[in-house]
Amino acid sequence: QVQLLESGGGLVRSGESLRLTCAASGRAFATHGVAWFRQAPGKEREFVSGVMWFGVETYYADSVKGRFTISRDNAKNTVYLEMNNLKPEDTAIYYCAATTKPHPPRGSDEYDFWGQGTQVTVSP
Repeated sequence: QVQLLESGGGLVRSGESLRLTCAASGRAFATHGVAWFRQAPGKEREFVSGVMWFGVETYYADSVKGRFTISRDNAKNTVYLEMNNLKPEDTAIYYCAATTKPHPPRGSDEYDFWGQGTQVTVSP
């Protein structure tokens, strides 16, 4: 069983930054990849960024390239999402997810484990 817990969300103004943290426990490293998704009211969950636990490649949605950075600290079983130059359209609940697939897929239905989410709100 893999357990994921997100933190670091909050209320910021347009142009400001936040750093999200995903703390993993259980058998986290039995999975291959971890990703951040987000969901705004009335919309489907969308892929934001992904990385492998034991790899170097990173993946980003086009909407966040150049603004968001994903990283990990395997010694702490932790994944981070640094979000810079936030925009109102980034407002959503952000979720950490883990997959057993060899590369982080972009479809939410391909992930096996999910956290409860952390709210990010960006005011104009």
